[in-house]
Amino acid sequence: MKDKYYHTRESVEEYIHLAKDVSGKALIEKLRKYLLPGSKVLELGSGPGTDFELLSVDYQVVGSDMSEEFLKHLNRSYTEGEFLLLDAVSLETTKKFDAIYSNKVLHHLTVEQLEASIQRQRDVLETGGIVCHSFWRGEGDEVFKGMYVKYHSIDDIQSYFSSEFEVLVLERYAEFDSDDSILLIAQKK
Repeated sequence: MKDKYYHTRESVEEYIHLAKDVSGKALIEKLRKYLLPGSKVLELGSGPGTDFELLSVDYQVVGSDMSEEFLKHLNRSYTEGEFLLLDAVSLETTKKFDAIYSNKVLHHLTVEQLEASIQRQRDVLETGGIVCHSFWRGEGDEVFKGMYVKYHSIDDIQSYFSSEFEVLVLERYAEFDSDDSILLIAQKK
């Protein structure tokens, strides 16, 4: 669902400030166990660029966002980086990747959109490619600051991905509160 929150300079600056102490460092550490250095990685929803920077230490990363305001920020902050204007559902790119990474991005998709995204992710991954995604754990959905948010269970994530991917890691973890998040690492079948 397209929202307006990430599409104004003011909201992007607000989000960057709110997320300044948040990173996917622990997620990326787990990903390193399954993905060789030098691999080509597509990051969905690069936002402020925190995880893009961490991923770039070991991988050839192409960042993306569906917000032109975030892309302006990313291009200013990471002048050597490559960034695509990309919707997480349609993933309109001809590039192929060894991995796709997102940190709390795919929860903005409805179940139908997520299922379409999973199919498209499979298409843009090389043989044996890896996905690494985090989700908010819980039930139901809500609109937060004008943005759609869908909460998921471990069983939900397992069912969405298992037909196209072999699940390697599927676990709860704490981002702010105990067990408020889910980490998935899976390999293309």
